[in-house]
Amino acid sequence: MATIGTFTLQGNAYKGAITTLALQLKTVQITPGDSTNQNGPSHRVFADGTEIGAAWTKQSNEGRAYLSVKLDDPSFSAPIFANLFADEDGHSHSLIWSRTRRSNRE
Repeated sequence: MATIGTFTLQGNAYKGAITTLALQLKTVQITPGDSTNQNGPSHRVFADGTEIGAAWTKQSNEGRAYLSVKLDDPSFSAPIFANLFADEDGHSHSLIWSRTRRSNRE
């Protein structure tokens, strides 16, 4: 697992940055969406005003709320999946990436 982003909740939007070896996104917002689809994302992810992903509200086995985030762009070889969790200070949030496990069928 790796922390690829840091955010703060400002109003109803998460604002922060995402940094990896390939990405240096300094102005990222995760804002509530207006999806009418029951399985649709609860949030949209924007970098410098361009939509780059979506997020779904989830709950961990321990009852901790978080956002499951999917980032995608034509320049990516594959989508990036991460989870946005509140940090212990209750003010900041960390975007945690972990590589998905391949199934035995692949």
